[in-house]
Amino acid sequence: MITTYMKNKVAARISCLLFATTLLTPVLTSCQDMLETESNLQVFDPSLDQKTDSMFYTLGILKGVQQAIDQYVLFNEMRGELTATNQYTSTDLRELANFSAGITNKYDSAYIFYRVINNCNYFIQHRDTTLLTGARKVAVPEYVQAYSIRAWAYLQLAKMYGEVPFFTEPITNISEANAIREKKDIRGICAALAPQLKYYADSTALAAVPDYNGGVLVDAGYFNNNTRKQVSVKSIMFPVGLVLGDLYLEAGEFENAAKCYFKYLNDNRLYARDYGTFPNITEDIRRRLPSDWPRSFSYMSWSSMFSSNSHNDVITYVPMAVNKLRGQTTDLPRLFGYDLYTTEATSSASMNMYLVEREIDPSQTYFDLSNAQEYYYTPQQSVMIKSVDFLGDGRRNSTFRHVSKEDSMFYEMRKYENGNIFIYRTSAIYLRLAEALNRMGYPDAAFAILKDGFNDDLETDSTYLTPESHTLLRSTIPFFSAENKAIYANSAGIHSYGAGATEGLFSPYQMDNIAYRKYLELQSQFGADLFPDLIQEREFYDEEGNLIVDDEGNPITLSYVAWTKEALMNAVEDLICDEYALELAFEGHRFGDLCRLARHKNAAATYGSNFGGLWLANKLKKKNPVVDLTDQHNWYLPFGN
Repeated sequence: MITTYMKNKVAARISCLLFATTLLTPVLTSCQDMLETESNLQVFDPSLDQKTDSMFYTLGILKGVQQAIDQYVLFNEMRGELTATNQYTSTDLRELANFSAGITNKYDSAYIFYRVINNCNYFIQHRDTTLLTGARKVAVPEYVQAYSIRAWAYLQLAKMYGEVPFFTEPITNISEANAIREKKDIRGICAALAPQLKYYADSTALAAVPDYNGGVLVDAGYFNNNTRKQVSVKSIMFPVGLVLGDLYLEAGEFENAAKCYFKYLNDNRLYARDYGTFPNITEDIRRRLPSDWPRSFSYMSWSSMFSSNSHNDVITYVPMAVNKLRGQTTDLPRLFGYDLYTTEATSSASMNMYLVEREIDPSQTYFDLSNAQEYYYTPQQSVMIKSVDFLGDGRRNSTFRHVSKEDSMFYEMRKYENGNIFIYRTSAIYLRLAEALNRMGYPDAAFAILKDGFNDDLETDSTYLTPESHTLLRSTIPFFSAENKAIYANSAGIHSYGAGATEGLFSPYQMDNIAYRKYLELQSQFGADLFPDLIQEREFYDEEGNLIVDDEGNPITLSYVAWTKEALMNAVEDLICDEYALELAFEGHRFGDLCRLARHKNAAATYGSNFGGLWLANKLKKKNPVVDLTDQHNWYLPFGN
C-alpha cells in the first residue's frame, strides 16, 4: 500500500513528474522534470527489488510515451483528410501529408516506440510481482501497465510500418538488437500479446490502473501565461481492457473487441453523457432561424474537456510539461496555431498566443463534412423535433477559433491549448464499440450509439432495433440486462454532441433515412454498378388478398429502401467514420481509423476484394498523394531509425 508520505512525495514529484530511467538512453534525474522520480539508478540493469520501484519505473515508461506522442499524432493527422498544409508547413510535415516521407523524415522514427517497448520488456522480465503489503501484491498494477503500454506501442508501430520487428525480451546491447529476426503485423501482434492482456482484463481487480494520489489532482505548475496545470494520475495510465479491445478491433476480431469495450465501460460505469455544443449563431444566421427556435439549450459543454484538468469523458491522456524546465513539452499547439509556451502572454486569451505561422490548417474536407450536418432542435411547445441545414455540426466551432491577426485570417485549433494529448475518451470507446457491433452484423445497435445511446427509451420505444439486437443487448453485450440498465438510463447519442436533438421517435435523425443518404453518397462516388438503386415499391392488399387501388384504379404503393444487411452495414460504417471525424478530429486517430475501416471493407469483400483500398484512395485524393493508395503497401512509412 502506498503510504501517505509516499502520496505526498508523488504529488510533489508529479508536479515535476514524468521521468525516471530509460534503457539504452541517459538517465534523466532533474527534480524539475515533470515526470522526475529521484532515481539515481544506472542505465543498464536498474534494480526492481523495492516496492516503490514499480511506481518510479512506470513513470519512466510513461515519459517514453511523452517523447513519442507528437509523432503519433502527426502521422495520423497529416495523412488523414482533415488537415491541410499551407505556406508555413515544414518539408517534413508536407512529406507526411503527400505520402512522400522517407527514412530521413523527422517524424519517421520507430526507435522512440521501441524505447518504450524495451523498458516494458525489462520491467516485465525483472519485476518481482510477489512483493506484498499485507495481502496486497503491490507491484501488480504497474506490471499490468507494462503489458498494456507495450501492446499499445506495438500497435502504433504496426499501424505506421505494417510489419515490424517483434521481441518480448529486453535488449541491452547492439548485438542483441541486430539479432532480431521475427516480424509481425497487426494480426500477429494481436495473436502474440492478446492472451496475456486478456488474463488481466478479465479480472476487474487486476485491470484497475494505478492511482498514486487517491484521485486528487496533482499540481504540475503554471504555463508562462499564468494558466495552472494539474494532472490526474489515474488518467495517465493505459487501461488494459481498452488496449486489448483495440488489438482485437484492428485484427478484425469484432465480438472480442465489443466485449472488451463493454466490460470496461460497465466496470467503470461510463455512459455517453448529454454533452453538446451550441451552434454558432451569427447575426446573419439569427435572421434565418425559424420562429419556433428554442430560447435556451440545456447541454453541458462538450468543449470543456479540452480546457479542464479533469473531465468525465477523458479516460487516458498524455500530459505535457508547462515548460522545458519542467519536462517534456509538445510542439502540437504551435503547429496548429497556438503558442502555448510563449513568454509574451499574460493570459490564455492573449493575441500573442495565436500564430499566423502555424503549419497545419483544417482542410476544406473537414469543413465540408461539418457544414453538411443538419442541426436538430425541439421547437418551443412541441415534441416534434425539426432540423435546419445551415448550422452544421457545432463541434467545429468549439474545435477552432477564427482569428484575425496581422492582416491574416486563420483558424487556430483549440484541442491542445492545455498541453494534453488524448489517447482514450469515453465517446471514442463508444464509437469503436459501434464499429465492432456493426461488423458483428448489428448495424441497428451500432446506429443506436450515434442516435440515442443505450438508454431506457431506446429499449422500450425504438422502432429500428431488431429482435436480434435486443437479444444481443440483454446477453452478449448486456446494456439492457436487469443489473446494468440503470447505469445507462440517461445515455445520449454521440451525434447529438454536435447536432442537437437526435434522440427518440420524433427526431428526423432516423436510421433508414440517414443511412440511405450515405448510400447515395457512395453511389455517386463509386457508381451504380457497385451501389445499385435500393428503392422498391410495396403494394397493399386487403384481408381477402385483393390489391388496394385508388379511385383511378392504380395500385396504392409505398416506397421503401430494400436494404441488404451488407449494404446497411457498409453505410452505417461510413456514418461511424464521419462521426470519428466530427468527434475526434485532430486528436491523433484519423489515418489509423481510415486504414482499419479500409481493411474491414477488404475483408468483407461486399463490393470487391480491394474496395477498401479504392475507398481509402477516394477519401484522400485531395491530399494529392504521390503513391497509389489502393495498394496497401503504400499506406506505411519506410522503416526508419
